Amino acid sequence: MAAATDTIRYHVTGMDCASCAAKIEGAARKVEGVGNVKVSIASQIMTLNVDDPQARLPAVEQAVTSLGYQLDRIGQPKAAGAETDEDDDKIPDLSHVTPAYKRALWIVVLLNVGYGVIEIVGSFLAGSQALQADALDFVGDGLISFLGLIAVGWGLAARAKAALLQGVFLGLLGLGVIGSTLYRVFVEHEPETLLMGGFAVVAFIVNVAAALVLLPHRKGDANMRAVWLFSRNDAIGNLAVVVAAVLVWALGSSWPDLLVAFAVAGLFLQSAWSIIRDARSDLKQAGRT
Repeated sequence: MAAATDTIRYHVTGMDCASCAAKIEGAARKVEGVGNVKVSIASQIMTLNVDDPQARLPAVEQAVTSLGYQLDRIGQPKAAGAETDEDDDKIPDLSHVTPAYKRALWIVVLLNVGYGVIEIVGSFLAGSQALQADALDFVGDGLISFLGLIAVGWGLAARAKAALLQGVFLGLLGLGVIGSTLYRVFVEHEPETLLMGGFAVVAFIVNVAAALVLLPHRKGDANMRAVWLFSRNDAIGNLAVVVAAVLVWALGSSWPDLLVAFAVAGLFLQSAWSIIRDARSDLKQAGRT
């Protein structure tokens, strides 16, 4: 990377996991003249150094939006090492944050958190650890959407502090699910497969409903794909619980339920740790500005 570079920052819409951040970083790094790419899933900000912004940024934006994510440029390009101002921590383009879009986000938050609570109750009724882990995923998605809703226009430090608290809370929930699943390994208990599968099917429907609520407020094919990407992992998790219920019924064993619970909770803990790690990094960066 040449010495004369500009530091550019974008707000990224459509991320919901650490793998999303890794894909975005990989796409941006492939563009010639771009380096030091870092995507924080805590603040949902991508920072990169570019040797020629006018020539390179269109290629960066095309590479990322083609994956299904939306980019909003933050502030103006700053020379590397230059001080930033408060405006650099704001999202300049808020045209997509309309009252109707905010209402849609609130609906998604209520769908996720509301059904997450219902599914927690269902997990105890069905005696299913996989349902419990899936409920955790619902609650996590709801909190991520809630943070995205209330943090529009917040500075980097405020977003990072909120994300840090969220990451710690989600991590504790994930550890709780892992602990209760370990307990079930040693305490023989076969889930009620009909209840287990029924709650998982409804969970799939709720995820589809959340995607449909957001679709009218997305601009362009790439952003519609972002809605799909955001919901795809959740839907796969729901269907995995359905498959686990069928296997529990067919095999007469609780192991399919336990294995799915471990897998979903493990992925959830990985995302929670990524949020905590990125939030701490963002707080350090905010302290230097």
